Amino acid sequence: MIDILNLALPYFGVVFIGFACGKLKKLPDTGLAWMNFFLLYVSLPALLFGIMSKTPFAELNNPPFLVATTLSTMIAFSVALAVGRFAAKLSLRQATMAGLAGGYGNIGYMGPGLALAVLGAKAAAPTALIFCCDSIFLFSIVPLLIELTDKDHPSALHAMRVVVRQIVFNPLIVSTCAGALAAAVHFQPPVALDRTLQFLQNAAAPSALFVLGVTVALRPFERVPWEVPGVIAVKLVIHPLLSFALMLLFGPFAQPWAATAVLMASLPPALNVFVIARQNETWIEPASVAVLIGTFASVVTLTSVMWLIQSGRLVFP
Repeated sequence: MIDILNLALPYFGVVFIGFACGKLKKLPDTGLAWMNFFLLYVSLPALLFGIMSKTPFAELNNPPFLVATTLSTMIAFSVALAVGRFAAKLSLRQATMAGLAGGYGNIGYMGPGLALAVLGAKAAAPTALIFCCDSIFLFSIVPLLIELTDKDHPSALHAMRVVVRQIVFNPLIVSTCAGALAAAVHFQPPVALDRTLQFLQNAAAPSALFVLGVTVALRPFERVPWEVPGVIAVKLVIHPLLSFALMLLFGPFAQPWAATAVLMASLPPALNVFVIARQNETWIEPASVAVLIGTFASVVTLTSVMWLIQSGRLVFP
C-alpha cells in the first residue's frame, strides 16, 4: 500500500498545492486563461500525439474495447443526467451538465500521466483510445442537447453543425487522430522536433494538476446542491463498476487494457465540466462543487482502484 501512496500522492499533492496557492495568494484568475490555452492547445496535444504515434498501429484496432469503454461512459452520463432531471427536478439543460459531471472524468489532465505511472507503456494505447472515443461522444451529445434546449437555435441542423465543429476543431481529438495516422505510416519526427514534443509532454501532467487545484480554489461556494453527491457517486463508483462489468462482458482483453479502462473510469469529474457549464451559463456553481468534492473524494476511491490493480486483486480472466 505504501508503494501506491507513493505513486498517487504526488499527483494529488500537486492538486492540493495548486489549491493552497489559489486560497492563500489572491491573484486574479485571468492568468489561468493562458495556462489553460497552453494545456489544451500545446502540452496535452503533444502528449496525446506522442502516445499514439509511438503505439503500433495494429494495437489501435480493437473495436470491442472501444465499444465497451464508450458504452460505460454513455451509461454513466445517462444515469447522472437522470439523477439531475428526475431526482433533483433540474431542467434538461442543467441535467445535461450533471450528466457530463457523472460521465466525463479527468481523462485529459490526470488520465495519461496516471495510467502510464500505474501500468507502464502498455497503457498508452488504451488511454489514448478511451480519451478519443469518450471525447467524441461527450462533445457530441452535450452540445446537441444544449442546442436543442436553446430557444434561439431550436433546429436539429444547427445543433449538428455545432457538434461537428466541436469535434473537428477539438485540439485533443485532432492530436490523437494525427498520432494514429503517424503510427499508421510509421512517421519518425526529426530529432529536434521529437525532443521538443517530449519537452512539452513532460510539462502536461504537473501543469494540468496545478491548474486544476488553483481553479477549484477560486470557485467558492455557499452550499452543496443536493444532486451533486449523487452525481459524484455515479462518477466515482458506478462508472468504474460499469467499466469492470463491460470489460468482462466484451472481453477477454489483455490485463493492462482492461485495468486501464477501469482506472480511467475511476477518475474524478473533469475540470472542463465547470468550463463547459460556464460557457453555457447553466449549473455553474454545482459544476464547480462537483469538481472540487469529486477530486477530494477520489483520493480515497481512485487510490483504492490503483491498489487493486497494483496488488493483482483486479484480475480479468
